[in-house]
Amino acid sequence: MRVILAEDSTLLREGLIRLLAEEGHEVLAAVGDGRSLIQAVDAHQPEVVVADVRMPPTHTDEGLRAALEIRRRWPSTKVLVLSQYVEKKYATELMSSDISGVGYLLKDRVAQVADFLDALDRVAAGGAAFDPEVVRQLLARTSQVDPLARLTAREREVLEHMAQGLTNASIAETLFISQSAVEKHVNSVFDKLRLTHVTGYSRRVLAVLRFLES
Repeated sequence: MRVILAEDSTLLREGLIRLLAEEGHEVLAAVGDGRSLIQAVDAHQPEVVVADVRMPPTHTDEGLRAALEIRRRWPSTKVLVLSQYVEKKYATELMSSDISGVGYLLKDRVAQVADFLDALDRVAAGGAAFDPEVVRQLLARTSQVDPLARLTAREREVLEHMAQGLTNASIAETLFISQSAVEKHVNSVFDKLRLTHVTGYSRRVLAVLRFLES
């Protein structure tokens, strides 16, 4: 996998370079600000970008804005964004588009090496990977808003895992239920969110976006 890193913390940046190299990935460039990230992507055309949300000079949303620009200019480039805290505004902005090949992880998750590498692989393969805590907080924000209020506790749980980017098989394994039960819950979510007859779009993506729009 050909990767570009954007992280202003030298310690974390060097740690990620070493980790990815040990896993057999090629780190094409490692930069510390959003402008350099755009330039590096333009020069190297990576498969995946791993970027911190907050970088110099203002330490607000430079990394996220760079990630969104990369998605716009190079749609085949996958993006995994890292954040110290749950930035609801930024997470919503990133997820309020096509989430294929997109991920949003808290930096604490990077310390769980297996979780980080799994998320990176999912994003690189064109899937989605969203930190469970990010999803929980976004779902909680809309817990009193219809049509999500019509979902059962189990359906909300399944939707939460869908939002993390998990497949039905992975959800079944995580929740210790059968895959057919997961499929039943997913179909019920589609029905309650009025996505049953939608064509031309991924209903899974639309289901995730529906609660963000509420």
